[in-house]
Amino acid sequence: MAQMSARIFATLLGIAALGLVPAVAQDYPARTVRIIIPLGPGGGGDIFARALADELRKRLGQPFIVENRAGGGLNIGTRACAESAPDGYTLCVISNEPIVYSQFLFKNLPFDPEKDFAPITNLFFNTLVLAVNPSLKVKTVPELIALAKTRELSYSTFSFPLAYFMEKLKKENHVDIVRVPYRSGNEAVTAVLSGTTPITLLGLANMVPQVQAGLITGIALNAKARSPLVPGIPTMTEAIGEDYPQSWFGLFAPAGTPKAIIDKVNAEVTAITADPAFLQKMYVERAIERAVDTPEAFARFIREDRAIAARIVKESGAQPE
Repeated sequence: MAQMSARIFATLLGIAALGLVPAVAQDYPARTVRIIIPLGPGGGGDIFARALADELRKRLGQPFIVENRAGGGLNIGTRACAESAPDGYTLCVISNEPIVYSQFLFKNLPFDPEKDFAPITNLFFNTLVLAVNPSLKVKTVPELIALAKTRELSYSTFSFPLAYFMEKLKKENHVDIVRVPYRSGNEAVTAVLSGTTPITLLGLANMVPQVQAGLITGIALNAKARSPLVPGIPTMTEAIGEDYPQSWFGLFAPAGTPKAIIDKVNAEVTAITADPAFLQKMYVERAIERAVDTPEAFARFIREDRAIAARIVKESGAQPE
């Protein structure tokens, strides 16, 4: 009888345990949630993260606070995400670089991109623009290359994949344009506007008003088609006969975060980003492409993109630092 009672108790305990995780998700969030982004304030990813945080606050009734942790090639903030408690109270908006490129670029990476993160959803694909200060008086890629052969120029980007594209362009055309790294899109745009670093390859979302006003000249877009926001700018394929793998920003949690919480956040983000007003303001008007998907589909996409990143780094000849 005692043995049977023990078995019954164990069975009941197991049933209770099975119901615990959904209960945790039902009560989530019960306090403030922070959203780490490994970039400085003011850039496209940061602006999107703050808009998303505000909508999550409205829907879930708790504060969602964006925390900028810039530096270290995006690895400082990404590490902070990886080392946070997997309880759902730390979410992270991270670009493709630390998730699929960094493991091939750093010998001693302070996190494991393949094991330390729980993918929640992709958020968006960037429309990248090669842009210059109007004082350069160039409007096409060939004109920029011709100018670079006559004078010293510099370009800004805060991402290895974007720097790789520029370095490849330099090598193929035998020009020397010096790279100046920045910690955020906002800093890079400021440098282009001032002429301090007159060339950039960056997300168009960082500079739509400036390009439309003629304060910055866009000369090529890394996109499948021209943007209706700046229809006069050709695609990379039109400009130079090739394009480049798209960059993206995704939403993650530390590995080990309960699946029920992952699914709840995914459902909320899916609803938020499908809302017509949010879609218009944060996607259409900022020239970015909605990429929201299931956690499982996002995880598959990351594995595929990591294979592409490995090839690109190998082709670049970059050695791990």
